[in-house]
Amino acid sequence: MINKDYCMSSYLALRYIEDDNYDFFEHTRHKIFKPIDDAQKILVDNADEIDEAISSQFEDLRKNYKKLGVMLSGGMDSAIVASYMPGCEAYTFRFLNGEFESDELKRAEHYAEINNLKLNYVDINWDVIDKNLDEIMKLKGAPVHSIEPQIYQAAIKAKDDGVDLMLIGESSDLIFGGMDKLLSRDWSFDEFYSRYVFLEPCEVLNENFIFDMHYLFERYRQPDNQINFLKFLDDIFALESFSSYSNAFNAAKLNYYDPYAKLKMRSKLDLNRIRRGESKYLIRALFAKKYPDIKIPNKNPMPRPVDYYFRDWSGPVRPEFKNNLDMQKFSGNQKWQLYCLERFLNKFEN
Repeated sequence: MINKDYCMSSYLALRYIEDDNYDFFEHTRHKIFKPIDDAQKILVDNADEIDEAISSQFEDLRKNYKKLGVMLSGGMDSAIVASYMPGCEAYTFRFLNGEFESDELKRAEHYAEINNLKLNYVDINWDVIDKNLDEIMKLKGAPVHSIEPQIYQAAIKAKDDGVDLMLIGESSDLIFGGMDKLLSRDWSFDEFYSRYVFLEPCEVLNENFIFDMHYLFERYRQPDNQINFLKFLDDIFALESFSSYSNAFNAAKLNYYDPYAKLKMRSKLDLNRIRRGESKYLIRALFAKKYPDIKIPNKNPMPRPVDYYFRDWSGPVRPEFKNNLDMQKFSGNQKWQLYCLERFLNKFEN
């Protein structure tokens, strides 16, 4: 069913098209890539069990693939994955000649050295983003997350190097309590809606093009204006995040694998520990086991210099958007969404 208003609002609010029944246009079909079912997951309850579960997965992977690569950042998750891959290829993003997120880059270089990995830099600038964007939007049938063009670039480079399976550590945050800001408190329904929505459609779209996204949050409403935000994150954030990686790797025609995606905590997440500053406490313990001499790094999202890219952008001009938006009030990631949505409409409407 064609419902451009719904698709625009869903992308702005959630960064993906939540309802499989709706598409922007007759000739586009958006894709949602779904994680594996819980019944197939391995239950873990401590660092040693996670270590064993990941190690056993690598035994199978080495039987089925000739050359493995890993997307290596300066964070815990990919560093842990890299520890099972001595001698393999590693791919690390480098932005603005290495000046953007330089500390992150140095940590990735250190992990590569410790694990005897061949480190390959994936240099990203706006020209690379611009070159890749239409291709990945075409496959997804929708505008995309700001990380997708650079993941696609890394996948293309790895494929050219002969890598037939790329390893990532993307699912760890969702499974082990890495989203500390979203888990920092018990939210009321209205507070969580305001906190979670990435860009409120009514702030940027003309009123004739707005679809109210509250319906999705209503599924998780509880008595006394509360919301089951943990279930919301398991259902909604999981699809948005998983789809971004899947789309980029599928566009490059490269297999990828996330060993964390096969895991599930046996016990409930200890929110008190997270709220005391121990986000991903099981992963912290495993990182300390793998790298006892390295301080546990701060959690950072995948870097992308969207503030730099859009520092002088004057905003969208299509009739779907409000006139004369004050672009100074929007973050770089919000500007990306506005830009990407307008570009998708310009490219694929006719």
